[in-house]
Amino acid sequence: MAVTDEAISGIKDMIASGQLRPGGKLPREADLAERLGLSRNSLREAVRALSLIHVLDVRQGDGTYVTSLEPSLLMSGMQFVVDLHQDDTVLQFFEVRSLLEPSATALAAERMSDEAISELRDVLDSIPANPGVEQLVSADLVFHRRIAEGAENVVLHSMLEGLTGPMQRARVWRGLTETGAVARTIAEHRAILDAIADRRPEAARAWATVHIAGVEGWLLSNLRDGADSVIDPLE
Repeated sequence: MAVTDEAISGIKDMIASGQLRPGGKLPREADLAERLGLSRNSLREAVRALSLIHVLDVRQGDGTYVTSLEPSLLMSGMQFVVDLHQDDTVLQFFEVRSLLEPSATALAAERMSDEAISELRDVLDSIPANPGVEQLVSADLVFHRRIAEGAENVVLHSMLEGLTGPMQRARVWRGLTETGAVARTIAEHRAILDAIADRRPEAARAWATVHIAGVEGWLLSNLRDGADSVIDPLE
């Protein structure tokens, strides 16, 4: 194991064991290096790496602290990783989302409050009769985000949030190129909402699966036809 990796592992073990707690300040650099049996340079590299993934927060002139370690914070780097992929690897992200989102939708049908469901309905009702693609996709993002929040599982919500990039790009391009995509999207949203409002988790799961499969199937078909631009509609 590389020396820096040893330092990272040492800090991680201190957090896992409770020696360092969320929001707590790390010992002085010299003391921590001695405790871990490592050089101060290796420790600095480890701190730099852990700050990049939001495990540590380096405050100039104050010291280094453990962050809140909230899943949404730790998983925020996933969006960066996802956005780096502009080739057919995007299909693998779609596969992951197709596994997660129907489950989140089913949970929302069980757990979402009546007030949150009413707000979800307002999102759909705010869409004009003949929306532009950008308007629809913007509402689509809010719609799916509210459902993920309604699942009341912060880890699941954070993972889905990290996968929004390729889904958004594909939805925009599908709306611009596929006949009937806008109307179909609205109809599927209504079906998902009705299933959630009626507290029918399996129906909600089924409609979410259909909804995601439509975008995924369209994307797969276009990639097979060599339409690389579907990955980024702005190219």
